[in-house]
Amino acid sequence: MKKALLILLALSFSFSFSQTDKDVLKTIYKQSLTNGKSYDWLNHLSNQIGSRLSGSLGAERAVAYTKEELEKLGLDKVWLQPVMVPKWVRGSREYAYIESEPGKTTNVNICALGGSVATPALGLKAKVIEVKNFEELEALGPEKVEGKIVFYNRPMQADLIHTFEAYGGCVNQRYNGALEATKYGAVGVIVRSMNLRMDDLPHTGSMTYDNLPVDRRIPSAAISTNDAELLSTMLKLNSDIQFYFKQSCKQLKDVQSYNVVGEITGSEFPNEYMIIGGHLDSWDLGDGSHDDGAGVVQSMDVLRLLKESGITPKRSIRVVLFMNEENGLRGGKKYAAEAKRKGENHVFALESDSGGFTPRGFSFDCNDAAFNQVISWQPLFKPYLIHYFEKGGSGADVGPLKTDSNVLAGLRPDSQRYFDHHHASNDTFDAVNRRELELGAATMTALVYLFDKYGVNPISNKETIKN
Repeated sequence: MKKALLILLALSFSFSFSQTDKDVLKTIYKQSLTNGKSYDWLNHLSNQIGSRLSGSLGAERAVAYTKEELEKLGLDKVWLQPVMVPKWVRGSREYAYIESEPGKTTNVNICALGGSVATPALGLKAKVIEVKNFEELEALGPEKVEGKIVFYNRPMQADLIHTFEAYGGCVNQRYNGALEATKYGAVGVIVRSMNLRMDDLPHTGSMTYDNLPVDRRIPSAAISTNDAELLSTMLKLNSDIQFYFKQSCKQLKDVQSYNVVGEITGSEFPNEYMIIGGHLDSWDLGDGSHDDGAGVVQSMDVLRLLKESGITPKRSIRVVLFMNEENGLRGGKKYAAEAKRKGENHVFALESDSGGFTPRGFSFDCNDAAFNQVISWQPLFKPYLIHYFEKGGSGADVGPLKTDSNVLAGLRPDSQRYFDHHHASNDTFDAVNRRELELGAATMTALVYLFDKYGVNPISNKETIKN
């Protein structure tokens, strides 16, 4: 019975659209595609500033630049929210080779994982043990692992259409690999890059030692997919081969950084907050154009597009550029903690952190009534080929804002190429298509407009029922 009522409610909403909603969305998309700013902002962020690892000069410059650009938009408020972040530095370029016999070596492509310790100054060389998962590692035990380098070689599952699902299915070997290998006496860890494509690019990413004492921490690095296949093949031919790698990364003391926040204050419900955001930090191998420069500039452009389209929001709409998503999530946690401390009512939050590719729709973390309202809006997005509206996750930075009554959402672009670039040196501006990026900004703006107009509780929203 409840399900039938929800379906009827959704059908009633499908007939509630005035021509105004269609016209507003058309204006939003036209503004973004003919007068967008997101691509130009990304050009500066990527090519004039570059990588923005937490605690780095690049991150500091990105904070200053985005704050300045938001101030130019004539928002009601723009400010910096202080947050302490970790400072990890890569050091000199990593070097690695496979030694099949004394004096016979083959160079391979690796990069240190974020948060890893360095190898000894002269590097680390040891025999290698290959595993696909932690269960295989446990089965081998200390007698077969001690003194060796553990090579985690579980690839992303290629037959999964949702590539983030494939990523989630193997990322634990990167994040927890060193911690697990230490239990059995391993001296180092090499992890297959989280990449569906076969290439020579190693992909970095965060890893953890948890509370492991510093003197027990072992170095951890990613190896390219091509070289992971090579290493695996060579191990099958000769299990006594050795692997050498050298990295000089270092964890320094935490430093001061900032979330960047801009606001259009609501005309009717100023104490109801809707936020749009992406993370300003990036890894250091490329310039972070897809991860997450795209989300940053799209989120900035949402506020600009609302103003350019002549929309006066009822609720206060904020753009939040979060710091330190990649290796700590401290910006998202700090923003949520401050919102709770101030008693702010965040009714809606939208994150873009899946690259600047063609938008396909959104995933929503919300109750059934709010989701059925969203489903009723699908016809408005159909002319723009936006069809994906599903329940699911939202985003790491907005996640801490979740309550029983609000709506969290994540922009979902086409993901088939995303992991070709994710955390690698080819995450660069030239990999972003202007039109795709601008379509994403318009799609986010359209959803924000609808939630601002109709609210997040359609049952109690009289305007929605009347329309």
